[in-house]
Amino acid sequence: MRLICVDVGNTSTALGLYEDGEVSRVAHIRGGIRVNPEACSDLMRLIAEGGVEGVSVASVVPGVNAAWRRLTRETLGCAPRFVTHESPLGFTLDYPHPERIGADRLADAAGGLARYGAPLIVVDFGTALNFEVLDARPAYVGGVITPGLPLMTTYLHEKTALLPEVTLGGETPPIGKSTEEAIALGARVGYRGIVRELVAHLQRPFGGAAKVVATGGYAAWVLEGADLDCALDPTLTLFGLGVIFEKGGSD
Repeated sequence: MRLICVDVGNTSTALGLYEDGEVSRVAHIRGGIRVNPEACSDLMRLIAEGGVEGVSVASVVPGVNAAWRRLTRETLGCAPRFVTHESPLGFTLDYPHPERIGADRLADAAGGLARYGAPLIVVDFGTALNFEVLDARPAYVGGVITPGLPLMTTYLHEKTALLPEVTLGGETPPIGKSTEEAIALGARVGYRGIVRELVAHLQRPFGGAAKVVATGGYAAWVLEGADLDCALDPTLTLFGLGVIFEKGGSD
């Protein structure tokens, strides 16, 4: 099955081609359809080259869902399927209000289960830093949400008079020798500590036996040298969208 998978986030939108369990042609659009609708349309056409059978969407920005429905119909002549708690996920939801679980979190859990099995902890480095937990049944039993790296660096810049906005990535020194280096070092090493502590906390019910997988734009940068038994899977969310669509989807 060939699909376009779309992960609509608050900071950026990711699109990719899902074909027979593999994800390729991945691209990211900062600001998404609200800021760059033409880029979204052009990318959708490019990714769909050769034909696709549908479009699977996880959106945490409800205000742009109508625009994605319209763009998909105009560009590809089909209606997208939006992932919800009622989609066929491959696991049950042991959660008081499943309708409140973000579609991206459900896609992460579905993709993680299909690739790694359960019990499982998924760590997603997005605008927020999300942790999803599946037990052995498998059932989604909850998780953790903390502010993500983009929020931290933007907040420091916006709420202080002298701290600059820092572009994260690349090497960081043992000790920051400039304001930019100090912020980057705090983000990188600080978030390693957050991930280690929360993974250890979430592992306790499983006796440390849950597999751990990380995804999202900053996962590899933060976790390099973190000494954490964790798989890195940058296409996990898009893969999960493909898995859910193949199981039947939801509109």
